[in-house]
Amino acid sequence: MEPTVAALRLASGLVVPIVRKLFVTEGPGAGVVRRPVRISSLVSFHGEHRTLGETELDRLAGTLVARALESAGPGGRPVADDEEHAVADALARTLGALGTTELDDAAAVRLGHRDFARRLAEAAPYAARGLTRDGERFHAALLDTVCLHILHFLTQRSPFVATTLAARTRELAETRARVDELARRAPRHSAEDAAFEERYARDVITSHNHLTIYGIDLAHSPDRWSLDAAYLSLEVEFGQREAAGAAGAAGEPAGEQGAAGPRSVLPAEQALAGRQRVLLRGLAGSGKTTLVQRLAVAVARGQLPDSLRALRGRVPFVLPVRRFTRGHGTRDGFPPPDGFLAAVRYPRAGAQPAGWAERVMADGRALLLVDGVDEAPEDDRDRLRHAMRGLLARYPDTVWLVTSRPSAVRENWLTAEGFTELRLAPLSREGVAAFIQRWHAAAREDATDLDRIDHYEQTLLAAVRTTRELGRLATNPLMCGLICALHRDRRGYLPRGRRALYDAALSMLLERRDRERDMHTTDGIDLTQEPKVQLLQKLAHWMLVNGRSEMDRGVAVDTLAQHLPAIPHAAEQGGPEDIYRHLLNRTGLLREPTPGSVDFVHRTFQDYLSARAAVERHDFDFLIHHAHLDDWEEVVRMAVALARPDECAYLLEGLLAPRKGARPVEARHRKLLAAACLEHATELDPGVRARVHRYTRDLMRPTSLEGARALGWIGAIVLEMLPDPAHVSDTEAHQLAVTATSVADDRAIGYLTRLRDRASWQVRSQLAGAWRHYDTDRYADEIIAHLDPTELEFPVSSLEELHALRRLGGRPCVQITGQLTPAQLVDGLVPESLTYLWLTHAPADERMDWLGAFPRLRTLQVPRDAHVTAVPEGVHVIHE
Repeated sequence: MEPTVAALRLASGLVVPIVRKLFVTEGPGAGVVRRPVRISSLVSFHGEHRTLGETELDRLAGTLVARALESAGPGGRPVADDEEHAVADALARTLGALGTTELDDAAAVRLGHRDFARRLAEAAPYAARGLTRDGERFHAALLDTVCLHILHFLTQRSPFVATTLAARTRELAETRARVDELARRAPRHSAEDAAFEERYARDVITSHNHLTIYGIDLAHSPDRWSLDAAYLSLEVEFGQREAAGAAGAAGEPAGEQGAAGPRSVLPAEQALAGRQRVLLRGLAGSGKTTLVQRLAVAVARGQLPDSLRALRGRVPFVLPVRRFTRGHGTRDGFPPPDGFLAAVRYPRAGAQPAGWAERVMADGRALLLVDGVDEAPEDDRDRLRHAMRGLLARYPDTVWLVTSRPSAVRENWLTAEGFTELRLAPLSREGVAAFIQRWHAAAREDATDLDRIDHYEQTLLAAVRTTRELGRLATNPLMCGLICALHRDRRGYLPRGRRALYDAALSMLLERRDRERDMHTTDGIDLTQEPKVQLLQKLAHWMLVNGRSEMDRGVAVDTLAQHLPAIPHAAEQGGPEDIYRHLLNRTGLLREPTPGSVDFVHRTFQDYLSARAAVERHDFDFLIHHAHLDDWEEVVRMAVALARPDECAYLLEGLLAPRKGARPVEARHRKLLAAACLEHATELDPGVRARVHRYTRDLMRPTSLEGARALGWIGAIVLEMLPDPAHVSDTEAHQLAVTATSVADDRAIGYLTRLRDRASWQVRSQLAGAWRHYDTDRYADEIIAHLDPTELEFPVSSLEELHALRRLGGRPCVQITGQLTPAQLVDGLVPESLTYLWLTHAPADERMDWLGAFPRLRTLQVPRDAHVTAVPEGVHVIHE
């Protein structure tokens, strides 16, 4: 039997009497205190009220283990006979941490039983050492169950806790009732079930432990990679509503529900922790399916991070929705439990014991990974939801993760069923670098060009950092995978210019990806790439002309209706409404951010398609006329990349030419835009290039911070035109530093070295804060190492930067802007130099005793809402 199941079958009648013995017997009048009480003062084996000794604690733990093993029944023991005593000893040592914890009863209840169990386990880190894998899982599951009853006991003994944390109190009571019901009705595990589950787990690992990159048909780039080597932990974002809900569940004031505010970002594993039902939205290529695969493999292996320990012992069912209509046993849009395996064409579906899947669901051990609701025909999605509701009601203890593209189902599609809606976030700069490293690590596994892989990896990492177009495209795993594959297939070279890159991306998203996935049409429409491009260009061009970044859904349908007659291949397959839905759900380029509106998933694609439309229509005067407008800047630059040489020259000459009635600021903007376009012109008359240089050289001396930042927008070419900073004032030097650090190109480092010795705090601060834009080690050696550290905070956004700063001897004041763990900080920061530490991502509730490793630390700055404890004496805490 699974260790988790054995622990869950411990009913309250077996556990409560033992839990009560862990705490002191209270006399008359006890329990009426209207304040939190430290747990260590309540236990019966510690402190002045001690009535139990170590032997008695061992005996109670042994009784819990024995009763859990008895509940498993003959032949269902989760651990071997000779490990029973070791598990009991580990449980006793872990429960012993109740006597030393600094938590009070209210704080413990607020945490919830799983996080409370984690706290106890962390306080006794060596308790489970030496146990087998099953022993560790059995110990963890027992601890979770015991902590559930401990917290329920604390709510019963304290009116203060019960009243103050009423929602959490009800939740604990309901959870305990579900556990009792499970213990009462759960059937015994048969040897046949156990044998099949073991084989099924191995098959899940074999089937899903790979990463597939669709759209790659290149000679040197296989499309399947080891998931172990290539998987990158994704980040999930959730808005104010979800954050407020989490705060309310923890007993904290939630504030105004649904208020506007920034979205928080967490690693996916952390965001999913403690959530039983999740609808995860993500754009095409954002990694939804990969996350599903990773969870399935991790659960099948029993190798999960602590944050997802609640999933241990569950049986993963990976259910791609696109297979349901072709699967067996599907009814009402969703297969019944006994049809799960047949629906996804599992080769051993016929070998499963009769009723096995039903028993797994009834036992509360299932993990349903429903992938791609958007891949169900649109008319079937309501039936799909109705069928899911039936399963939710019948099997309330099942854990669900449902994925969909954002536009396929409306907001709050499953909220009434208790689902939390989360979104996959774009990859960060560090995430892009990590993906490239993982991709090349996977490529090494079966590479025939192994000697070249290291070179490919390093050159691509440098290119993504320094090439603006690559950086703007590399925002999700799908696009990063395309870039990696193109780079390797061309033996270390990428398509030159943004046109080739965008064309490759469009080809993958619009045609090849679904074709190579053997996707059947879900809406009866099958368009080739070129008609899709033409139709999308019409929408992008409308947005450009009307100065909009999104358009009403009705306007989009009307726009398509105007142009469909000229595109017969599309017109013969459906009306404008049908074509609109097809473009929305199957191209990966459109989304509905709010009901009734549509936009492009990335402004870059809107601008590129707008530029294509303008060039095909020869609207060059139209582009020149609007070139001073911010919304047209990128379109003009892309049009230069797409235009023929004579058209390109016409555009640039038009930008330089005076225009009647134009304001000076508009004329200056056009000239600067002409300079910015130079790097995108594949072929250009040298005379035109020379005139652009001559007209713009005198404009490259910023006179304000706003102007300095605007110059940085031009790109690396601005570095050739900036004045020598040797003889300028500190104010001008600061403006030049702003301009140069706005150029995300390592070529800027050479210019910045001429500013690094300035005494001005503004200049030094500007240079220190720009570190993350450039090659870490080079910038550290050529810039960071030379900055006077007086009153200067050094931002650190990655582990690579932390190690580089340590190599330089550390700095007194350090600002941690990345998600780094206490262990990494202890290892990376220099104790002899650190006096001021600023943690911008400190958890809401965090022990800071690890700061004892820094004897000279005097000030700790944390976010305003962070609740830090165990701060070493002498360290002043600032909340900002």
